[in-house]
Amino acid sequence: MATAWRLFYRDGLRAVGIDTLLAEAGVAKMTLYNHFASKEELILAILDKRDLEFRASLLAQVAAAGPYPVQRLLAVFDWHEGWFASEAFKGCVFIRALSEYPEPTHPIHQAAWRHKVAVKAALTELCAVAGARDAAALAETLSYLIDGAIVTAHATQSTAPARSARATAAQLLKLDAAA
Repeated sequence: MATAWRLFYRDGLRAVGIDTLLAEAGVAKMTLYNHFASKEELILAILDKRDLEFRASLLAQVAAAGPYPVQRLLAVFDWHEGWFASEAFKGCVFIRALSEYPEPTHPIHQAAWRHKVAVKAALTELCAVAGARDAAALAETLSYLIDGAIVTAHATQSTAPARSARATAAQLLKLDAAA
């Protein structure tokens, strides 16, 4: 799984063939197929694992931000800045999965979309606790900011998109509070 994650994240889900994966992992084809019925099943397992790891890490940063709801919400953007600064950052595997598997009924597309929906649900909860008038609408906007920051950070290899998205989120929260 670790080798598959590294290759899929670095090179793309469709670009990595089973033979490349097996050679890199040093395992026999039969070993792979004893655990996963197909490459798609392996990708789904990796997406599920990454989803759990991503959200656990993100929510830990939110919890560490302290008791103030706005600071906890802005910690989401601080987490992204840290991720963008890491040497391992190669964009978002979930955005990549949605792009590489564009058919909405495809299981990989659905798995990636479930992650995006779960993150938006967490944002909605944070917005509600922060007192947003329409927590769902604000969370939707913040999720657009985050996805845009991810794509831009990947394209530019910069952490600036996270800081810009954070500043925009802070302004949106002030406008929401003033309304």
